[in-house]
Amino acid sequence: MEEQPVHKKLDKRERKNLILLICILLTFTVMNGTMFNVAIPDIAEEFNLLPSQVSWVMTGYILVFAIGSLMYGKLADLFPIKTLLTAGIILFASGAALGLFSPNYSTLLAARVLQAMGGASIPALSFIIPARFMPGERGKVFGIVSSTVAFASGLGPIMGGLVGGAFNWRFLFIFSVLSLIALPFLRRWLPEEEKRQTGKVDILGAVLIAITISAFLLFVTSLNFIALIAAAVAGVLSAWRMYTYEDPFIDPAMLKNVYYAFTILTSFLGTIAMFGMIFVVPIMARDIYSLSTVEIGLLLFPGAMAAGIIGQFGGKLIDRHGSYPVVQFAFLFVVAGSFLVSTFIGVPPWIISLCILVQYIAFPLIQSSTANILTQVIPEKRTGVGIGLFNLLNFLAGAIASAVFGAILDLQNVTLLLNPIAQNGSSTIYANLFIGLSILAVFTLFLFRTIFRNFAEKHK
Repeated sequence: MEEQPVHKKLDKRERKNLILLICILLTFTVMNGTMFNVAIPDIAEEFNLLPSQVSWVMTGYILVFAIGSLMYGKLADLFPIKTLLTAGIILFASGAALGLFSPNYSTLLAARVLQAMGGASIPALSFIIPARFMPGERGKVFGIVSSTVAFASGLGPIMGGLVGGAFNWRFLFIFSVLSLIALPFLRRWLPEEEKRQTGKVDILGAVLIAITISAFLLFVTSLNFIALIAAAVAGVLSAWRMYTYEDPFIDPAMLKNVYYAFTILTSFLGTIAMFGMIFVVPIMARDIYSLSTVEIGLLLFPGAMAAGIIGQFGGKLIDRHGSYPVVQFAFLFVVAGSFLVSTFIGVPPWIISLCILVQYIAFPLIQSSTANILTQVIPEKRTGVGIGLFNLLNFLAGAIASAVFGAILDLQNVTLLLNPIAQNGSSTIYANLFIGLSILAVFTLFLFRTIFRNFAEKHK
């Protein structure tokens, strides 16, 4: 039997420092995403882009982020976390420096890709750190991590609105450059690790998966059938590589664990709903309400801040009642929030902000509860790759949501209203998108309850 890795036991002060470090790093990373969500209308206007085109500012970033999150998860089973995070932060800040001076759309996309290559290390390793160094406080720390994500996502729109409105959206990159401030704390507070497992990373497998996903998303946004053929061919080659290579990028054996497979599927579908809302709201706010960049930030801010507060209690709820009821509770909020937004589009923006709040608070609960389930269903020696795949699918969900919803928003003259009590007219397409998110959440909740009924009984 393979020997389990042994880690240094941390005292109370060391644990607090480590949690603080995670929160600092996540704040920089998450703000980077939500600030640019608010700036999407400005970027589209400056470069004269359609919604499907400007969606690649987020889609391209999230796509590389998704692949990178699994890559860093696998590397964490081979190399010290301190080394990986150091390299990741340097890449992240370098991409931001390029984006700050980007003169055109191509340079902007290149900067976002470089940012993603480094930034992917932060959330990927932030979920591995508690599992590796603080196993007795996983639920609590996952709750803090998830609430930090929610808090930063609420701070991001405000900062993005203020900076983008007063200056230019390029100045948003300055916040990512400031992530370098965390480096000396990282080098001091992260524990030293002994040499980890021997092995190698399947670079070819990672490239094939990246081509598959990229080509598919290109087809979704442009209806380019050559891209669809490329996605199919790369997908077949990815599957072949997965089942024939000794140590594939995605280990198919992991997916044979039913509880693990459906946990990451639950999180994947929930993240589609959340990223779909975050992507659509700024475009809807500019189109329907003619809100400024600052006002769009204020529209999202209450929900994100409420999510940050709720997330602080999420870990305690998980430790006290288990992850199973928390997941169900969270998806009920997604259903209700999406339905309310769909119904009330066109009413005063402050009412929409309250509807967004209902959906937003589900995000940290879904993230912390599903992450905690993963630590129960996978062995400790596979934590890196297990959580890496979890992060891969979460960020892939964001890329799919941005690409698909961007393509849908390109449609004109939508007259069929799926929500019978919503207002018809120019807001029809947005009402349909949000009722679709509500239906997706209902389906995910039903699937989770069906699969995890026995799991809940075993882990009471």
